[in-house]
Amino acid sequence: MSKGRFKKTAPTGRRTATNKGKSIMNQHYIETNGIRLNVVQEGPNDGPLVILLHGFPEFAYGWRRQIPFLATAGYRVWAPDQRGYNLSDKPEGIGAYTLDELAADVVGLIDAAGQKQAFLVGHDWGAAVAWQVAARYPDRLAKMVIMNVPHGAVMQKQLRNSLTQLRKSWYIFFFQLPWLPERMARLWNWKGIEQALISSSRSGTFTASDLAHYRQAWSQPHAFQSMVNWYRAVIQKPPQRTAGPRITVPTLLIWGVQDKFLGREMAAPSIERCDDGHLVFIEEATHWVQHEEAARVNELIADFLRDSG
Repeated sequence: MSKGRFKKTAPTGRRTATNKGKSIMNQHYIETNGIRLNVVQEGPNDGPLVILLHGFPEFAYGWRRQIPFLATAGYRVWAPDQRGYNLSDKPEGIGAYTLDELAADVVGLIDAAGQKQAFLVGHDWGAAVAWQVAARYPDRLAKMVIMNVPHGAVMQKQLRNSLTQLRKSWYIFFFQLPWLPERMARLWNWKGIEQALISSSRSGTFTASDLAHYRQAWSQPHAFQSMVNWYRAVIQKPPQRTAGPRITVPTLLIWGVQDKFLGREMAAPSIERCDDGHLVFIEEATHWVQHEEAARVNELIADFLRDSG
C-alpha cells in the first residue's frame, strides 16, 4: 500500500470544468491504495466494469473517443487520471510510482466499484500497468486489451539486444536525471512535449484544443515531476514481486505499426506469453492508435469483450 507524504488536490464535483469552462465528462474522486484518483465515470452502474488506463503524457481525456462508445454499448466505464497525473493525488518520491503500486491502484478501483473482476484496457504506460495487474492479480481481470506496449520481459530483452530499440528509448534514460527534465519542460512552456506528440502521430491527430487540455493537465502542481517519476521508478525501483511466467488473462494486443517509440517485433513475443492471446496489427497507425483509428479500435475492443469464446 502507498504510504508517506503526498500532494492532494481539491475535490471534484459531479462534473468537472476543463479549459474555458467547458465540462466534458462526469468525474469523481475514488479512494484506492491509500490515495485518491480522479476518475471519469460514464455508462450504467449495473453494466460490466471497464477500466481505461492512459499513458504518458496523457490523462483520462486521452480516452475521449472510447468512453462514450463503451458507455453507449452498456459498459460501466471508469477512466482514472492515474496517480501523479492531472487532478489525481501526487505522492512524493520515486518509490510511490513503482509498477507494484500502480497495479495496486487498479485493484483498489475494482474494489471501490464493488466488483470482483473488470475488463482492463491500457495504452502506453497504462498498458504496462495492465500487464502487471494481469501478472499479479489475474483473478481480478475478466479480459485485457493492450495497445502498443510489449510485455515487460520482452521490452527488457529488446533493450539489451537491440541498438535500434535502445536509440528509440533514449528519453527513458534522459528522464533518469534529477529535476532537469521537468525543469526544462516547464521552462519551454511544454513545447517539447507538444512537439513529441505531434511529430510521432499522424497529421491532425492532436488538435490545438487537445493540446490545450494537455497543457492544463501538465501544469497542475507537482504533476510533471510525478509523471516523470514513473520512468525513474521503472529503472531505479523495478517490481519487487516476481510475476508468473505466463499471462492467463485473455488478452488482445492492438499494435499501430508506425510506432516511433516501440518496434513491432516485440508484439508477437509478447502475445506468445499469453495462454489466450490475440494480436491485431494496424499498419497505418502510429503509437497513438486509439486516437487515429478510433472507430476500428472501438470495434476491436467491443468484439473482444463481447466474445465469450
